[in-house]
Amino acid sequence: QVQLVESGGGLVQAGGSLRLSCAASGRTFSRYAMGWFRQAPGKERDFVASISKSGGSTYYADSVKGRFTISRDNAKNTVYLQMHNLKPEDTAVYYCAADEGIATVIQDRYDYWGQGTQVTISS
Repeated sequence: QVQLVESGGGLVQAGGSLRLSCAASGRTFSRYAMGWFRQAPGKERDFVASISKSGGSTYYADSVKGRFTISRDNAKNTVYLQMHNLKPEDTAVYYCAADEGIATVIQDRYDYWGQGTQVTISS
């Protein structure tokens, strides 16, 4: 098993930046592809970004391409989501997730989930 703890959320103005972190503990971090998902109030949870086990491949939702960057540091057992040019529609609870398979946009494939961190963007 792996435990995931997100941090870095908060309240920022539109156009600002935030960096989310997700620290993993338990089994070897590099065994997992990692993903970020988000859930806005009253909406379903959606894919944001994912990264392969080595970090060599990344994938993004169209809505965040060019603004968000996912990265990982396997030595620190941490995955990051750098967010720039934030918009009010980015407001959501952001979750990280671990997948024993390949990096994917399909959330049902992920085996482990963190508790989420709130990101609120004011206009």
